[in-house]
Amino acid sequence: MGCNKCKSKAVITLQHGSLCKNHFISYFEDKVFKTINKFRLIERNEKICVATSGGKDSLTVLYLTKKYLEKYNIKNDFFALAIDEGISNYREKTLNNLKEFCKQQKIQLHIASFEEDFSSTLDQAIPKLNKKTKRNQCNICGVWRRYLLNKYAKKLSATKVITGHNLDDEAQVILMNTFKANTKLAGRLGPISGTHEHEHFIQRVKPLYFCSDKEVKLYTLLKDFKVQYAECPYSKDGYRNHIQEMLNSFENRFKGTKQGIINSYLALLPLLKETDKDLEIKSCQICNEPANQNICNACKLKGEIEKCLM
Repeated sequence: MGCNKCKSKAVITLQHGSLCKNHFISYFEDKVFKTINKFRLIERNEKICVATSGGKDSLTVLYLTKKYLEKYNIKNDFFALAIDEGISNYREKTLNNLKEFCKQQKIQLHIASFEEDFSSTLDQAIPKLNKKTKRNQCNICGVWRRYLLNKYAKKLSATKVITGHNLDDEAQVILMNTFKANTKLAGRLGPISGTHEHEHFIQRVKPLYFCSDKEVKLYTLLKDFKVQYAECPYSKDGYRNHIQEMLNSFENRFKGTKQGIINSYLALLPLLKETDKDLEIKSCQICNEPANQNICNACKLKGEIEKCLM
């Protein structure tokens, strides 16, 4: 199978045709840079925090953030921030890859951990909190990860956080919120997270928003990034995993399903943001981080852990 542009051997077939290695890399990077420009995800005079784990998505967005700044001669300070959840035989491997990558690319790396801030690794917290609060592992991890990402991005004076969420991730969350009737969360998705600003909340943006999981994986392979492609050992039991399997099945049978979900959502996004504009964001009475209630979920979980130790 030949590339539609140069007749060299194709590495992927997309809806608009087949591409060789060089033309795919150019296509992929161009799509990411166009997304950044269209939605103004990166602007001059910002200090940028790139949320990283050492996985394929975060390494890709970290690399392309650096390349974008260099291409457009933007002198913004930027750094990588990783969250160590404490997942044995998994996170240490991705963090080692990340440390090596940042050293090669001369990118400053900061690491925060569940154990340091919550006195418990995820492995230690799950059996206690699941028994006590009936929260599943992905919910616990998500609450604490988002909390630490915002806390340390702010502590390191970042004005924007870049995440590696791709098209598959976003399509999955849209369906999850729909199936669970989480209408209040619907307006907070999109290339720019959230509906309005808050003094304690660092805005999050997603340059890989229109890139499929398949495209990101191929990009890392062609760029020869050292990446662990294994999924988190806890993810197979999560609600998202079932949504992922269903969406992949639909995509295999009906090409363009995921893109269709994203396009439909973006058409509704202005209305969704309008309905969410009156949402009150409070400050947690314990830690002063953003919260929907008087006590944030992260502090509630930490309190439950402490009760288990009494």
